[in-house]
Amino acid sequence: MSSLSKWNIAIMALCTGLIVANIYYCQPLVVLISREFEVSESNAGQVTFFTQIGYALGLLFCVPLGDKLERKKQILFMTGAAVAALCAAALSVNIGMLKITGLIIGFTSIVPQLILPLAASLAAPERRGKVIGVIMSGLLIGILLSRTLSGIIGEHFGWRAMFWIAGGMTFVMMITILFTFPQSKPSFNGSYGALMRSVFTLIRDQPLLREASTINACAFGVFGLFWTTSVFLLSNPPYNFGSDVIGLMGLAAATGALGAPLIGRIADKKNPRIAIGYGIACILAGYIIFWFFRNSLVGVIIGIVLLDLGLQGVHVSNQTRVYALLPEARNRMNTVYMTMSFIGTSLGSGIGLLVWDINKWAGVCMAGVGITFIAILIYGVTYKKEKAVVS
Repeated sequence: MSSLSKWNIAIMALCTGLIVANIYYCQPLVVLISREFEVSESNAGQVTFFTQIGYALGLLFCVPLGDKLERKKQILFMTGAAVAALCAAALSVNIGMLKITGLIIGFTSIVPQLILPLAASLAAPERRGKVIGVIMSGLLIGILLSRTLSGIIGEHFGWRAMFWIAGGMTFVMMITILFTFPQSKPSFNGSYGALMRSVFTLIRDQPLLREASTINACAFGVFGLFWTTSVFLLSNPPYNFGSDVIGLMGLAAATGALGAPLIGRIADKKNPRIAIGYGIACILAGYIIFWFFRNSLVGVIIGIVLLDLGLQGVHVSNQTRVYALLPEARNRMNTVYMTMSFIGTSLGSGIGLLVWDINKWAGVCMAGVGITFIAILIYGVTYKKEKAVVS
């Protein structure tokens, strides 16, 4: 029996979506930030890069503590710290300060990666994939609609207003967590040093964890690549969109996020690796469409839907596989898995800024296809190994 009610799952999905959104609000605001601080768009775009690096560092150093500490208390502490960081970002006086506060926002917004292992530990095994899928829908809708919200707010009220609003919403989530989240029992009794050493032991001893993490890093890499550079594509000819219209592209991507519960059910009933293969194929198709239809808004929207649906297929299925490995080490497994994923996002964003300066959108599409082919190679090689073992 699951100790999670539908109400618990819905609240977890809501909190996950609204808190993870903190690390994406800045993306549609890059042009506005560059104008206010009189820096290049690529320089302003580094705020996104620093925020994602902060998230990766938070995943590495804080998420493992979920196996050692009571998770609800840790979630409340990190959420409160995120409120302070968002308010500091709104008060930034130069681009350097905004980059530093972006780093802290990313570091403190790792709460969704504490919620997911908590939900996995409380869900019945036969429903785990579905529960993860529902919460992942909240997370990915939060990621994608954050761009829509920040684009509209930024265009009409300025980019600082978005950070103030985000701070207020995160504070509300902190109060909601206080009164609604269940408590959990820690499963690790050793020191923090022993805890971190065990993370590297898991990497060494769990080949499925290594496979899932590297494939996911590639999928998140092409995701970060697109969303960092799409602002430049859509703000220049032939589109010349403002931040409000650019933010609406998140609505297209949100349609793909609605597929997460379905993918979770497939992962429960069939081999989740099948959904991963289809997901990689969707990502590749999305980038091919971006290449050939870059001057067509309809083409870009279709590409966005395929990209996000593909990410869903890869991520939810991989996460279901990882959580099934060692129940007593779910936070540490999630640390490896999500740290690799957001290193991929950060690298994808950095590569995007680089190739945009070199060859604009054509460079972005070539980089996206190249990273996707790395995922295909890893998927193919590990499949052959698994097949050989079975035979």
